[in-house]
Amino acid sequence: MADIFEQRILDLRKEINEYNHQYYVLNAPTISDKEFDDKLRELQDLEESYPQYFDAYSPTQRVGSDLTQGFKQVKHARPMISLSNSYSVEEVADFLTRAENGLNGERCEIVGEMKFDGTSISLIYNKGRLERAVTRGDGEKGDDVTANVLTIKSIPLRLPADSNYPESFEIRGEILLPWKQFDKLNQEREAKNEPLFANPRNAAAGTLKLQNSAEVARRGLDAYFYYILSDNLPFDNHFDNMQQAKNWGFKVAPVMQILNSIDEVRDFISHWDIERKQLPVATDGLVFKINNLRQQLNLGSTAKSPRWAVAFKFQAERACTPLKFVSFEVGRTGVVTPVANLEPVLLSGTIVKRASLHNEDIIRSLDIHNGDHVYVEKGGEIIPKIVGVELSKRIPDSTPLHFVTHCPVCGTPLTRIEGEAAWICPNKYECQPQIVGKIEHFVGRRMMNIDGIGEEVADQLFSVGLVTNIADLYDLTEEKLTNLDRFQTKSAQRILKGINESRNVPFERVIFALSIPFVGETTAKVLAEATHNIDTLMSLNEEQLSSINEIGDKIAKSIVEFFKNDTNRNTIERLRNAGLQMAISEDELLNKTDKLEGKSIVISGTFALHSRDDYKKMIAQNGGKNVSSISAKTDFVFAGENMGPAKLEKAQKLGIPIINEEEFLKMIE
Repeated sequence: MADIFEQRILDLRKEINEYNHQYYVLNAPTISDKEFDDKLRELQDLEESYPQYFDAYSPTQRVGSDLTQGFKQVKHARPMISLSNSYSVEEVADFLTRAENGLNGERCEIVGEMKFDGTSISLIYNKGRLERAVTRGDGEKGDDVTANVLTIKSIPLRLPADSNYPESFEIRGEILLPWKQFDKLNQEREAKNEPLFANPRNAAAGTLKLQNSAEVARRGLDAYFYYILSDNLPFDNHFDNMQQAKNWGFKVAPVMQILNSIDEVRDFISHWDIERKQLPVATDGLVFKINNLRQQLNLGSTAKSPRWAVAFKFQAERACTPLKFVSFEVGRTGVVTPVANLEPVLLSGTIVKRASLHNEDIIRSLDIHNGDHVYVEKGGEIIPKIVGVELSKRIPDSTPLHFVTHCPVCGTPLTRIEGEAAWICPNKYECQPQIVGKIEHFVGRRMMNIDGIGEEVADQLFSVGLVTNIADLYDLTEEKLTNLDRFQTKSAQRILKGINESRNVPFERVIFALSIPFVGETTAKVLAEATHNIDTLMSLNEEQLSSINEIGDKIAKSIVEFFKNDTNRNTIERLRNAGLQMAISEDELLNKTDKLEGKSIVISGTFALHSRDDYKKMIAQNGGKNVSSISAKTDFVFAGENMGPAKLEKAQKLGIPIINEEEFLKMIE
């Protein structure tokens, strides 16, 4: 049974995943930037305070996706991760303090830039020629839209022969639709009785994904660039490299300034809060980056965002609109979420129609009645939040909004654990949204990676009875799929290809894909390495599971209960018979070493040959354990330049060995 903190973590992950889907996949955001980031920050804080609930598939570790059909997908040489957000000068100051602390007190120079509101793009140049243009996608891979990008006149196709550019480099930026072109496009669509684009970002994203490059050229896209990546950059800092990119012919953001103090940051924010409205393209904030590239390398990144840059979002906008009705929606974990359906209102350049009310406690705290006029707040062109009720417009004798008592889909009475906010449908194995959610999870990129099955297709497969259990996926045929509405041979073959290739997915990802409660990506990997095969995993009791490093009592109990269920055990057997990997392969075992087995290692300082994150991965791959603080149990300190004086003193006092980069790399060969 989940405690209050664990359940809050699960609730936040569900909500944030849904918001990410709406924003990145559907291009239909429903909640504000600030509300989204408040939730993400709350989740990050909870996960840090309760590390036993860590899940590598948490939205704090990941990022969202804009992949669409019809384009070849290309893997990024370097992941395209998003920025963390700030909303005040103080938060920017905190960002700078964290960066300087991470560099053991080195002073950092900041570059302030405008954050343009378009769709992210990565351009690859080789020998001065544009070779490929790829959307951000899910951060790991994106859509190849080179044919469409070639039509954008502001993007150089060949660089001047006498320019001092690297032989090979990547430049990243935003594809934009200027306000003038946006207004013209919507006027044309209105004349044809076609749906209008909600904002320039949606219009730019939609245009970039058109199959007709002639139409792309006609719409007049533009692009601004903000970052270069290469092994051979001309300068050791971001600002000078971007100024050099101007000389190569790129349209670099005109708003780019070196800032030497927080007072200068404050002035920069105040100026552009007003002046941005005069720009010819849409913006959604500012960006502050550490200028020095060596410092960027040493600060590294989390799974979600770089530690050397932060976005700043301007104050949220607010509007009042009628509440039409509240729908109650069931997620994969069974949590029932109330969603306010609103009279459409234009807010921060986006038409807002829906907003999550989160849970029963929020409804009560806002004292929402049926038919109320509610205040919706939205900042930075992302997701809206209901922040209040206009009581002067309340209908006389209107009734308070009540939370449902039964599952709106299957009718099962809802349950609520004492002291928790969420109501849950306990019908795990028969409630449609929960089953469909498990199917979506199973086919996901970091699980079985079966392309072509999104939310709509998963729901369709369940509704017609083809897939009511994840194992049913392996009984699908081309004939069964092409008999469905809107299914063509090409779509069916793509799904079947993904299903066939999933038989080669490693064992740890199979464990993750099973939707065992509390077993995330990292935990699944730990279990796979400890048990080596599914039969051993299923045979362990709670005590044996708890003895595995990083597996707590709660996770152990959840695993035992999962495998006790006959439905789950039958599913495992069907998946085994379908050819899925139910054991770690010999190759995987051979690629790991025990050179650092059992050693607890502290990393401190800055490094020249690899980033700190890369070194942490090396430690784990060779059997070592990364620890954050020095103690008598520490085996050695891996130290770069500017090792923290407190750590140095403690290591010397305890007699802990200190090794450098060359010694470490020799140690692991």
